[in-house]
Amino acid sequence: MTERFIHDVSVRWSDMDAYGHVNNARFLTLYEEARVAMFFVGARKHGLGSFEEGIVIARHEIDYLRPVNYGEPVRVEMWVSQLRAASFTVSYELFDDDVLASRAKSVCVPYNLVKAHPRRLTDAEREFLNPYVGSY
Repeated sequence: MTERFIHDVSVRWSDMDAYGHVNNARFLTLYEEARVAMFFVGARKHGLGSFEEGIVIARHEIDYLRPVNYGEPVRVEMWVSQLRAASFTVSYELFDDDVLASRAKSVCVPYNLVKAHPRRLTDAEREFLNPYVGSY
C-alpha cells in the first residue's frame, strides 16, 4: 500500500470568510503548508534538499466537500498520484475532525530558479517520491 505523508495544519482566524468558514481560496494555503512540509522538511529528513531549490505549481484542482470551521488544526494527507520525468502530481485529502472536507491535486514542476526553466526530476528525488506513488 502507498504511504501517505500526513501533516496537521493550523486554521487561522484570517482564513475565515464572512460566514465563519475557511474561505475557498485559503484551502490552497492549507494545502501549500502541507506540501512545503513534505518537500522541505520531509525531504530534508531523507537528506534531500534539491526541492528547496525550486518547485513551481503548474495546476491546482480542488473539490470542496463540506465547510471547515475555525478551531482545531486540519489533517492533510498527501501522496503522489502521477510521476513523470519533469513533473509530478500531489493528491491531497483534508480532514476536519476526522471527516473528509476536501480533495485536491497539484501538478508540481521541478524548476531551476537561477536559469529560469523547468528541469527533470533527479534519481534522488524519484527515490524520495516513490514510496508515496499510488492511487486511492
